Amino acid sequence: MTEYLPLVAVLLLAAVLAFQVYFALVRRAVTTSRLDADQKAQKVLEEARRQGETIQREADLAAKERLHEAKSEFEKVSRKRRSELETLERRLAQKEDNVERRQEELARREKEVAVHERDLTSREKSVHERQAELDVVLQQERQKLEQLAGLTAHQAKDELVRVMENEARNDAAHLVKRIEDEAREQAVRHAQRIIANAIQRNASDFVAETTVSVVLLPSDEMKGRIIGREGRNIRALEMATGVDLIVDDTPEAVILSGFDPFRREIARVALERLIADGRIHPARIEEVVEKVKSELEQRVQEEGESALLELNIPDLHPELVKLLGKLRFRTSYGQNVLKHSKEVAYLAATMASELRVDVHIAKRAGLLHDIGKSVDREMEGSHLELGIDLLRKYGESEKVIHAMACHHGDYDPETVEAVLVTASDALSAARPGARREVLESYIKRLEKLEEMANGFKGVQKSFAIQAGREVRVIVDSNKISDEEAIWLSRNVAKKVESELTYPGEIKVTVIRETRSIEYAR
Repeated sequence: MTEYLPLVAVLLLAAVLAFQVYFALVRRAVTTSRLDADQKAQKVLEEARRQGETIQREADLAAKERLHEAKSEFEKVSRKRRSELETLERRLAQKEDNVERRQEELARREKEVAVHERDLTSREKSVHERQAELDVVLQQERQKLEQLAGLTAHQAKDELVRVMENEARNDAAHLVKRIEDEAREQAVRHAQRIIANAIQRNASDFVAETTVSVVLLPSDEMKGRIIGREGRNIRALEMATGVDLIVDDTPEAVILSGFDPFRREIARVALERLIADGRIHPARIEEVVEKVKSELEQRVQEEGESALLELNIPDLHPELVKLLGKLRFRTSYGQNVLKHSKEVAYLAATMASELRVDVHIAKRAGLLHDIGKSVDREMEGSHLELGIDLLRKYGESEKVIHAMACHHGDYDPETVEAVLVTASDALSAARPGARREVLESYIKRLEKLEEMANGFKGVQKSFAIQAGREVRVIVDSNKISDEEAIWLSRNVAKKVESELTYPGEIKVTVIRETRSIEYAR
């Protein structure tokens, strides 16, 4: 064991020496690292110091630039404000000068007005004095004139007014006559062309219808079957249809009489079917009548739709279409109302086209102008009021309603279409053959027309001619002058308009003539 002690000691000594060497090397390395770190830190600090100085210099420059810009802007605004203030000062100075000049002018004018007032006061006094003198002189002159003329001032004034009134009336009559002649000459030609063109395009050929229908029989033996036992078949047919069945001596024919064309048509068709079938008894009659009624209801709808297609009128309410079809079985003074309505629509549309107004409104109002007649026997009120209510109920426009409402003159027309519908209605009703009139009422109307004309002063005779379309008045030339004849024609026309009911228009012609007669012997 002892032999190894020196070796151990040597090893220990070597280890100590090695540790000292390592420790010296480590300390040296640490010292070197510290020196390097100090150098690097010194470099970083130096670099930071240089960057700080650079940033400070840049900040100083930016601050100086901003200060310079702010100073320039302030000086610019200051100069602008200073300029505005100087301008305001100059304006105020000018206004002050103007106010001073106006004050001086007002003062001068006040002095002038005062002078003028003094002059006017003195002149008024002198005028009043002269007026008083003139009044005295005029009174004296008036008294002298009244003594010389034998008339008072009021009488002379009335005479002068009468003379001037006659002169003005004569001048007005001449002027009215000339203007009326010129206007009539132009208007008549234009109106005749438009009306003739409208009538030419609508050449209707139907005539007045009656209130009876004739049903032809295959033989007179059929009359007994129609009458039935104790007349029960006739009673059943009349009860079911509401018309009168007349069986008389007319060979091979019976007559259906009734004022309702719809019921009369039902009775006619039903009777023809019964005759063709041969089975005629009350139960069969009621069955056939009910069947015919349903078929005619469908026909009513088809008639309305056909009229709309014929006139090219779209968008009509279905109820109005049905009511329109019912007019096919309604007559007015013997004229079929549906055909009359279509004719009025044609005429109104043609004239509206010529005058360049709304053709659609004129045509629609013309077709619907008598729509109230489809229900006037079922509801109370005139056909005009009922028609207005129906059109409003089913959404027609106010223009169409107004044009329809004016066709009898109950409302004043405000549109050209309303005037055209009224004229078309009169044209269709007045066309020869369209309507029938009772002879007695026709004669009474002519007599009333002549009587009204004869009631004027200075009229010798009057004649109603052209079926009451014209009245010619013959006057006494010694009592009525040419100018008064013009006024007489206007007065007669106004009286006829206010007191007489008539279709279309009546022409009043006043005839004044002077005859000089001498005999050669």
